[in-house]
Amino acid sequence: MSLKDFANNLKNHIGKVIIGQAETVELITNAMVNKGHVLLESVPGTGKTMLAKSIAKSIEGDFKRIQFTPDVLPSDITGIHFFNPKEQSFELRVGPVVTNVLLADEINRATPRTQSALLEVMEEKQVTIDGTTVKIEQPFIVLATQNPIESQQGTFELPEAQMDRFFMKINMGYPSFEEEHNIMKTYRYSDPIEDLTSSITKEQLVQYQEEVKEVYLTKEVEEYLLSVVRATRDSAWTEVGVSPRGTLALMRAVQARAAIKGREYVTPEDIKEMALHVLPHRLVLTLEGSTKKSQQDVMEAILQSVEVPVEIGAER
Repeated sequence: MSLKDFANNLKNHIGKVIIGQAETVELITNAMVNKGHVLLESVPGTGKTMLAKSIAKSIEGDFKRIQFTPDVLPSDITGIHFFNPKEQSFELRVGPVVTNVLLADEINRATPRTQSALLEVMEEKQVTIDGTTVKIEQPFIVLATQNPIESQQGTFELPEAQMDRFFMKINMGYPSFEEEHNIMKTYRYSDPIEDLTSSITKEQLVQYQEEVKEVYLTKEVEEYLLSVVRATRDSAWTEVGVSPRGTLALMRAVQARAAIKGREYVTPEDIKEMALHVLPHRLVLTLEGSTKKSQQDVMEAILQSVEVPVEIGAER
């Protein structure tokens, strides 16, 4: 099965449970094959927890959820050594971060120290508990959520350096009238997630993570990608542009998008599409820029300002 077939199967599979979020599922598939993590932003009740559970069941993976509050400690995430009085010895108890799919619910409610502990695990793919290092096996994806309308009281906004750790940020909107009507009919008598089975194994997903690296970028496409990134640093609306980590994230994202669309090469359209999901949350706007534009607005303006290659060959 090709990556294109896998992505289509996953959309159809999860579509039985999550209605009206086909694009979101495709973007998360992109992140998974790139070992990336996703920040989901939407109001409560739009199905973020159900989405994370559905993804875990679809890949035969383990699922854990952390409800973040200000009193959650780093050890609540990573784990602890606890004393077993029966055995008269200390035993390692790993935290919920050791899983395949981790839902970090309302991450902006955690203190900066706890946020840093999670983000370190996301980057290093391992956790150290009192000197004991525990490797986190692939696939491993963190789906973190935050509420865009949440009051600032009791929340701790993620610093820009930590936002850069997320592969992409996805804004989940409301379903359409017809989609919401289908949700009512689907959930009227039962919960479809109970009957959801796997559509792929964890081992197959790890294989896709290696295959996607082979998708080809021509010199013209590479230069266009770099021009877009560098334009974020030169924009009058940005104080800090996209970092080299962001450059690599965009490169990997466009490779995955090409493969998901059934191509072995990247086009400028892949870059224009994925830049809107991979780059905006990495921008730090100027004071004037933040009062007049959103990060998304600035990114769209940058894409319009960068010249697009006219003709792209697919030959290596």
